[in-house]
Amino acid sequence: MVKVVVSFKFFDKWISFLKESGFEVVYWGSEYPPSKDWIKDNVRDAEGLLCSLVNRIDREVIDSAERLKVISTFSVGYDHIDVGYAKQKGIRIGYTPEVLTDATADLAFGLLLAAARRIAEGDRLIREGKWNKPWTPDFMLGSMVYGKTLGIVGMGRIGRALISRAKGFGMRVVYYSRHRKEVEAEYMSLEDLLRVSDFVIIAVDLNESTFHMVNEEFLRKMKRSAYLINISRGKVVDEEALVKALREGLIAGAALDVFEEEPLPQDSPLIGLQNVVLTPHLGSATTETREKMAETAVFNLIKGIRGEPMVYEV
Repeated sequence: MVKVVVSFKFFDKWISFLKESGFEVVYWGSEYPPSKDWIKDNVRDAEGLLCSLVNRIDREVIDSAERLKVISTFSVGYDHIDVGYAKQKGIRIGYTPEVLTDATADLAFGLLLAAARRIAEGDRLIREGKWNKPWTPDFMLGSMVYGKTLGIVGMGRIGRALISRAKGFGMRVVYYSRHRKEVEAEYMSLEDLLRVSDFVIIAVDLNESTFHMVNEEFLRKMKRSAYLINISRGKVVDEEALVKALREGLIAGAALDVFEEEPLPQDSPLIGLQNVVLTPHLGSATTETREKMAETAVFNLIKGIRGEPMVYEV
């Protein structure tokens, strides 16, 4: 019987599906990720590994896997896997792009609106019993979204999905990417984009060139009235530089769904700032999206083991 390892808390439905499909399944069912030793010990004689962003699949893990044919990750990102080394070993990598595009784009706009109109801040004000003054014309003033300029950094699937949403708000859309794309948006250099944008959404992959792309220099080039929204990867943003910019008023505010360390530590200075909206990595967190991601990840696993074309392969 072919052995597969599932190294994160997954849906019972799909664990049962794998077992009913004739696989021996070693399943880590805890909400907290397993140790590297647990993964190494269990993947040693496995042909397939189904992992997620909470699992670091490095050379040490890969070297311990003597029979591994495929690593299928329940994510669109795969920076937690040493892809180059895995491929050297003849191991195929499956991932789940496209299926979470619309959900993530929806969240990006939700964050944008929440930051601009101080929605989360207003919710906190009421819940904490601090809405104790009559209405005044200058009470909790935010920023208009309709008709403003949206700058998108990175023009992949999510960037394209953001364009259609922005058009519905009558926004001017500009973008920066390594390559020009055939899209209904205006291409600009990154410096020009930061100079003109009222909202900047980060939608890039995490790699050597994008690590801490959003640093102090980047933030100083933005308008003082602008907002930063990050729905890509936490390490694209230098959080220390962002905290400084928010405290000093270099930008008006920010909204973050991803962080350098997750879960976000309780002593993070971001938590104490009122001009930042924080969500716990909810980009793909819709029932429909996670179900499709699960289906894709499972079939990537099965097809990879069988030597068939995968649904999505890195």
